[in-house]
This record gives sequence, C-alpha cells and structure tokens, in this order.
Amino acid sequence: MGDVFSFEVQSVFLSRNVKVDVYEKKAACPSSPVALLLINDGQDLPSMGFADVLEKHVHSFCRLICVGIHAGPERKQEYGVAGFPDFMQRGASAGAHASFILKELIPLLHQKTNALAFDKKYLAGFSLGGLMAFDMAIDHPLEFSAVGVFSGSFWWRSKSLEDGYVEERDRIMHAKVRKTAYHENRKFFLQVGALDEKEDRNKNGIIDSIDDTMGIIAELEAIGYRKGQDIHYLEIADGRHDTSTWGRVMPAFLQWLSDQK
Repeated sequence: MGDVFSFEVQSVFLSRNVKVDVYEKKAACPSSPVALLLINDGQDLPSMGFADVLEKHVHSFCRLICVGIHAGPERKQEYGVAGFPDFMQRGASAGAHASFILKELIPLLHQKTNALAFDKKYLAGFSLGGLMAFDMAIDHPLEFSAVGVFSGSFWWRSKSLEDGYVEERDRIMHAKVRKTAYHENRKFFLQVGALDEKEDRNKNGIIDSIDDTMGIIAELEAIGYRKGQDIHYLEIADGRHDTSTWGRVMPAFLQWLSDQK
C-alpha cells in the first residue's frame, strides 16, 4: 500500500477546519514529475478501498498524490456552482470552497508533500461533489487539465419544477457551459449508473441523471469538445448512486487519468 496520512486545514474561506487524507503512489522513474488529484467527499474514499485501488491500478505515474477533501456539515452549501446557488439557495458557499482549494489547500500541499510543483492537477467528485469538481474545471482550465464526475448532480437548477422550470434554460451548469470557451487539453470523465435514480422529469423514458449528463456532453460538444477523445462517458448498467458503484468505477477512472498524461 502507498503512503497515507491526514491533516487539517484551518480555512478562512470556509470558516472551519477541513480534514484531508493524502494518498500517494510512487514509481521508479528517471525523472519525478508530480501529479495531483483532488477529490471532493474524501471521507467516502476509505469505504471504496481507495488506498488499495491506487496501489493496484496506478502504474504509469512517477508520483501521484491524491487528496481526499472531507465534506463538512454544510456540504450542500459548500458544493455547487460558484456564484449560482440553486432554487433553494443551496451552494451559496461554492465559491468559498473553490477559493479554499486554490488559495489554501494547494499551497499547503506543496509544503506537506515536499512537492515544489505539480506537473498536472486533476479534480474528481461524487454526486454534488462531482458537480463542484466539474464547476472548478470549467472555471479554471489553466489550473486543472482533467476532471472525473461520478453520478454528477447536473440536475442543479435555478427554478423548481413547480415554478415554471424550463429545461433548456434552468439547468445551471448546462447554461454555464454554453458561455464557456473551448480550452485545448481539458478532458472530462463522466460516469452514471442506470440505477442512479428513478426520476424522469421530462417523461422521455431516460432517468434524469443520464439525461442531464448527456445534456452536459451535448453542451461540451457544442463548444468544440469531442466525445471519445476529450470526453469519456461511462454508463454502468447495474450502477447505483452509492460508494459501492463509484468504488468499482475508480480503477477505470484512474486508468483513464493516466492515459491523459
């Protein structure tokens, strides 16, 4: 098993202590570029056996540092789309979470891991944490070159279904992607499970989690990204909205990530 250690960050932006778990995988390389993977909802990684997955399925990185960021009691405020709370005003602190990562966590990781620089930086997350990771990848394309989203909460909307919701207008992340410019070398891994949920808002026979993710892919393609090259879509027939499914997918994501180097 690779090295694992934990520490807490006293975050000014989030007004709380944030626990992070650091998993590291090293390989014998003539050079030592360091890659960094930041994962929202890091408190769930142990239940996925993440340390063992990292040891068994990552071989092509010289040094890969994975950081599991524990969610706090205000998870539904800290995760979301920066600057765009949903119709219930959830996600109001998403911008603060992004600032915590960029201005507090990453600088501290240089010190804690003795890495003077990170050759590549990636993001990942599950459900609402996946939406947050995707949002940061969209907002900071020069900082993060790839993102993994497991059962992402792309339903995030500005109006409730009962208050005149219009799908083409009110899905927050879809609208944001439409206003985003294409950036070369930015890659997306999007996973959903066919059993993620049973809801079907528009009654088209496709559950919302798949429909919303396919909608995100369509928006990315519209600004220049290519499915199968820049966008990897993985649908798990028996996949559910749970850590068991995401743990099963993690080896495929890490392999995909290693291919992006």
